[in-house]
Amino acid sequence: MTTLEVGQKLVDLCRQGKNLEAIQTLYAPNVASVEAMSMPNMPAEINGIEAVLGKTQWWIDNHEVHSAATEGPFPHGDRFIVRFTYDVTNKPSGQRHKMDEAALFTVADGKIVREEFFYITG
Repeated sequence: MTTLEVGQKLVDLCRQGKNLEAIQTLYAPNVASVEAMSMPNMPAEINGIEAVLGKTQWWIDNHEVHSAATEGPFPHGDRFIVRFTYDVTNKPSGQRHKMDEAALFTVADGKIVREEFFYITG
């Protein structure tokens, strides 16, 4: 698949709430995932598809999603950007908040090899 095709497939699956399927089908085994900051018990950068699946499953398990929107992809060479917006409640704290982030994905040989997330951390 081309970079644009990978991006379109990722957006389609995310819009359907199939984030785990997107990772399983579109990500390279050695993918790197980089957050804007580290979190308790999780470094800012993790590597490998199993680690990314685990991080995503943790997020699903710990958040109730009230609404979600996915915009893009916005391609540029071997990369593309997707914007994600969420209205979620953190299950452990009960705190509801809105999230707005952009993610930069890098593609090689038809698979996502790196994802980087950008959001306000303060």
